Amino acid sequence: MVRGGPLTSTLVAVAALALYLAGPRVAPGAVAEKASIPSKGPCAYLHPSDQRISWTCRSIARGETHETLFGDSWRAVARFNRIDRRHVRPGTWIKGSDRLAELPDFTPIPQHYAPADSEARFILIDLTEQFLGAYEYGTLVLSAPLATGRPDNPTPTGDFRIDAADLKHRSSRYTIAKTGVRYPMHYGLRFLRTPRGVSYWIHGRYLPGYPASHGCVGLYDEAMQARYYGEPKRAELDDARRLFEWAVGPLLEGQSVRENLDGPRVRVVGRAPRRGEAPATSQSLPNGIRPNGSSSCGSSKTRLASRWSYLGSVGG
Repeated sequence: MVRGGPLTSTLVAVAALALYLAGPRVAPGAVAEKASIPSKGPCAYLHPSDQRISWTCRSIARGETHETLFGDSWRAVARFNRIDRRHVRPGTWIKGSDRLAELPDFTPIPQHYAPADSEARFILIDLTEQFLGAYEYGTLVLSAPLATGRPDNPTPTGDFRIDAADLKHRSSRYTIAKTGVRYPMHYGLRFLRTPRGVSYWIHGRYLPGYPASHGCVGLYDEAMQARYYGEPKRAELDDARRLFEWAVGPLLEGQSVRENLDGPRVRVVGRAPRRGEAPATSQSLPNGIRPNGSSSCGSSKTRLASRWSYLGSVGG
């Protein structure tokens, strides 16, 4: 038995990538015919920034993973697909590229955002792109892929403010499938709470490559998935923790909850993609504030009246 060294690993990754690229290629600017769009996974959902890079779409075969397909570039490919490793399963269709060198720095979020120029900390959530950007005085310092609300549970749009932080938050309504364990929403940052008590949080969750939440905004938290779902074996992606620490700062020893915060402003723009739709135009600035019918992570359907989507610390 020959043990593989670095060269062997590289050759395996190159060979796997060559097989991957045998799938149908989508050139920049091209939109696949609706009938040809796969029914499962990130390939079924298109974003405006997908048109920047030539990519290939194909189904994951048994035994394949992000690591075996893309080697050291797997993290960048995961971000491009807005997916975590637990959801790269046989039969899932994902987007890959033969221009992997362009992906490590990929972000659809603008490097400069003028509306945040006067803000020490500002969070932009682009539903159309399913991506988040964190700004300091208008300059992007962190960006991350998201899983936002499903079409029947859309994330509300408008201007808000982080008013609470909970390091170990849990859902008051939903549980992990087939268990009685309340769904963990670690590194929670609340950006909206309606007078009815419906709350919307930015928090750690799983990312399946498409909008999947009950209205909240989810970021990578592989440590949570490893603990409660048993995979990945080695947790690495931790955008929820990074954003939490950037937004709130270090907590006191033994402290896990902070309320009545005057935290960063949060702007939510766009509309989440739907399966098979041509990509919409990404929005960098909302045309006024457009609240929509939404439900929270912890509630069944609740329609937000227009007066509940506004700038300021939301509480009560």
